[in-house]
Amino acid sequence: MRCGVVVFPGSNCDHDVYHVLKHLLDQDVCFLWHEDSDLRGCELIVLPGGWSYGDYLRGGAMAALSPVMGAVREHAGRGGLVLGICNGFQVLTESHLLPGALRRNRGLRFECRDVWLRVERNDLPFTRRYQAGQVIRMPIAHGEGNYENTPEGLERLEANGQVALRYVSPAGELDDGWNFNGSARGIAGLVNEQGNVLGLMPHPERCAEEVLGNRDGLALFQGLVESSVGRLAGAAR
Repeated sequence: MRCGVVVFPGSNCDHDVYHVLKHLLDQDVCFLWHEDSDLRGCELIVLPGGWSYGDYLRGGAMAALSPVMGAVREHAGRGGLVLGICNGFQVLTESHLLPGALRRNRGLRFECRDVWLRVERNDLPFTRRYQAGQVIRMPIAHGEGNYENTPEGLERLEANGQVALRYVSPAGELDDGWNFNGSARGIAGLVNEQGNVLGLMPHPERCAEEVLGNRDGLALFQGLVESSVGRLAGAAR
């Protein structure tokens, strides 16, 4: 699978994602600069975490206007896979590739901790290695992770099955005390209606090896690789 990791000024998780895809999963990976308009044949595009453009105006607002995002929008429109992690999720909402917005955390403070997530569906390329209802653990590190949408928008997300991950208690129950940024309905990860674009605030690349104390995030990347293999096999038939 050919994977492209976009680098914005201020990205700080680009090499982490590269490491997982290249060194743990042995994939063909390249970095894509924010001024690039050619995605170089990449099947998966990853928008990593960090502070793109210093989060000037608000998280992801400036990055959404960069040349590479025009190419990413076209890629997504053709059904190509796009993954946005933390700041990358913010870029996806600012680019209107995902609905809603990410605001300052409810407590107006930066949250850096492990959180528990419930996998809401496992029929996506991103979640195929998990079980529906499975509870997994991932770290967060953000100040603007409070997902919001209109009441009507939230109802559409639920009706369309677009919520991929929710913040829950370790027992897997919706509990506001475990929703540290205050996201509406505990939303931690969201897909577009077509299911080929995922944004999530937690960092799967930071929990992909035993040396980090947790491998729950590795399955997300493994699922993407397997999905690509399945697509190629289908195209060959």
